[in-house]
Amino acid sequence: MPSLLTGDAADERNSFVYVVAALAALNGLLFGFDTGVISGAMLYIRETFELATVLGVSLDPSLIEGVIVSGAMVGAILGAAFGGRLADRLGRRRLILVGAVVFFVGSLIMAIAPTVEILILGRIIDGIGVGFASVVGPLYISEISPPKIRGSLVSLNQLTVTTGILIAYVVNYAFSAGGDWRWMLGLGMLPAAVLFVGMLFMPASPRWLYEQGREADAREVLTRTRVEHQVDDELREIKETIRTESGSLRDLLQPWIRPMLIVGVGLAVFQQVTGINTVMYYAPTILESTGFEDTASILATVGIGVVNVALTVVAVLLIDRTGRRPLLLTGLGGMTVMLGVLGAVFYLPGLSGVVGWVATGSLMLYVAFFAIGLGPVFWLMISEIYPMEFRGTAMGVVTVLNWAANLLVSLTFLRLVDVFGQSGTFWLYGALSLAALVFCYRLVPETKGRSLEEIEADLRETALGTDAGRDSTAAVEGDD
Repeated sequence: MPSLLTGDAADERNSFVYVVAALAALNGLLFGFDTGVISGAMLYIRETFELATVLGVSLDPSLIEGVIVSGAMVGAILGAAFGGRLADRLGRRRLILVGAVVFFVGSLIMAIAPTVEILILGRIIDGIGVGFASVVGPLYISEISPPKIRGSLVSLNQLTVTTGILIAYVVNYAFSAGGDWRWMLGLGMLPAAVLFVGMLFMPASPRWLYEQGREADAREVLTRTRVEHQVDDELREIKETIRTESGSLRDLLQPWIRPMLIVGVGLAVFQQVTGINTVMYYAPTILESTGFEDTASILATVGIGVVNVALTVVAVLLIDRTGRRPLLLTGLGGMTVMLGVLGAVFYLPGLSGVVGWVATGSLMLYVAFFAIGLGPVFWLMISEIYPMEFRGTAMGVVTVLNWAANLLVSLTFLRLVDVFGQSGTFWLYGALSLAALVFCYRLVPETKGRSLEEIEADLRETALGTDAGRDSTAAVEGDD
């Protein structure tokens, strides 16, 4: 990562920032572990419970399976819906602590669930913790980080998401021989406990502190992460942005911020409807359809998880050097191509002997391109582009839509396969990836190396310039 400071004091400040960011990024580990662990556990949950009734109502087993998988997403939508406002009211650090407790409780309930209904309840509670984490993790890191390394530090959150997925795949494989799905799900308690204990010793967000009238505390936190002249400059910028903001949810629809709302919503939806979580939730199922056995399919997903982590590391190292847009556009272009190839793999006849390996390779490359682009850049961008007063609320709105799109994809994937086949489904995701590429090329700005206040100031100036241009045009037309 690029160095911001120099000398012994600089080393101390850099070390402190990295420790804070790394601990906060464990929010992503909870997110990733929950995403990855259910894919393997579901293979054995079917053997424990008779997936025929829920609350006394007879349902199709595949529908009940979908409810178990998507229960966490329902919870995440709830968590994200309230997480933004809670982050603004309670503070970023406190919400991280609350989210860790909720995730711990959800994991415990799943591990001891005596019935399908209790298992689904645990999934929903677990998901609420994930929803909190997905909002507040990137938000807290972005506000604690110096501008020159903010991209890399916020991207640590996505790195821990992919690490959590990989850990979940390894856990699934470790317990697959005995089908011990309760251990798979229950081990989520461990990272939740580590996050809670670690965050007890971390500072609050300096921007949130200043907003609460605690300037001295905000200065103290900034002093530990910035050199002296940067502290004064940043406090001055924070003060100015607070003075010019009203902070209501309705402000998100103001003309000057509406373009960034469109960007955030577009990235949130495209990150999911391009199909990434069909791989994360259903990779073993997909690979089973190509001839892999249960254990072999889980082992193959470990390889996918390794690729996901490795390419996310590459993104973390590059994102503050190359910028956000180049990684985003490269990743989406690669995703589009690989989804086309993956669809062709399942379409062409006579490949039964090698289709499993070709499908695995295509899935790996697809995940690799996601990991260098849309995966980390989405979470970074939404933590940067919204004004401070309602940044938490804005991230909450966008994250709710992200989880809603995630839920839609997870619930419709198997149905789409039934209707269009695997080839048609992957080609549909490829078409959506191409649409995402066009959207990002036209609308997503570059934010590399700029402070959060500078980004906001540019938005205001652009809006004022547009309004001035409209006023001038109207005046000319009036003279005519």
